[in-house]
Amino acid sequence: MSFEDIIGHNNIKNQITKAIQLDKLSHAHILVGEDGIGKSILAKNIGLMILGKNEDRQYVDLVEWQIDKNKSTIGVSSIRTLIEEINKKPFEGDKKVIIIYHAHKMTVQAQNAFLKTIEEPPKNVTIILLCENLEVILDTIKSRCQIHKLKNLNRDEMKEFLSKNYSDLQIDQIKVILAFSDGIPGKAEKFINDNNFKDIRDITLEILLKLNSVRTEELIKYEKKLSNQKDNFEEILTAFLSYIRDTIIYKEVEEENLIINIDKLLNIKELSNIFSFNKLNGIINIINDTRENLDRNVNPSLAFEVMLLKMQEV
Repeated sequence: MSFEDIIGHNNIKNQITKAIQLDKLSHAHILVGEDGIGKSILAKNIGLMILGKNEDRQYVDLVEWQIDKNKSTIGVSSIRTLIEEINKKPFEGDKKVIIIYHAHKMTVQAQNAFLKTIEEPPKNVTIILLCENLEVILDTIKSRCQIHKLKNLNRDEMKEFLSKNYSDLQIDQIKVILAFSDGIPGKAEKFINDNNFKDIRDITLEILLKLNSVRTEELIKYEKKLSNQKDNFEEILTAFLSYIRDTIIYKEVEEENLIINIDKLLNIKELSNIFSFNKLNGIINIINDTRENLDRNVNPSLAFEVMLLKMQEV
């Protein structure tokens, strides 16, 4: 994929391109954005442009630094090894690019150990840090880097991405994927390729359909199914909200073309008969409260159990 083929992030691409052409590119950069938004593709193509390469393949002078296997953080020992690599002279030309994945997983000690290298890397070395959470990066690191915040793609850009990479999708499928991806290409790809997301949609819909008709003990059994998907809690809550949103719209105007989950239309009609507007709005508030709890690292099992109980009681 060439730099021009990357969908979205036009301001960043134009800024980087102009800086490279004028030979005014900063020696250190942070690309920050959600997982799946396109940081690695953008960084790789920035690296290729800096090196003057047109072919998208591996190059000795384009170093892609990953977190050690079976490690959850990047520690001082890894950073010392990385610094050794950075200090090696370019092999193929006179420039070298270092891409550091998951930079937000660097410990404070590792960041401090890396500070001098970030501040004064060897001549003609460009360092690009990929980061999902800028808040955990030390101010001393951030102040020495040019920071680029990647925004979620807009609807037209997401349609372009899906058309380019998944041309066999049906219109109804595209509608659902756009709703669940939230402008993040990686989420769209997971939705298409990962059966977990199909399971999430099925489980959340089943819960809503049974919410008013099953006993509390039976409802609580769903907590385990939700907890098994705890790493995808955002997708779980988004699935719930998408069904609630569709149900409210159908109750109000009965316009099928406005429904996101069009493949579940019969179920949406059923939900519109089951729930009142007050109940639906109450469930929305409960789901939003659950998201806040999960963001605060509340135990997922407890958070989902409380959510289900409140949803039934509202």
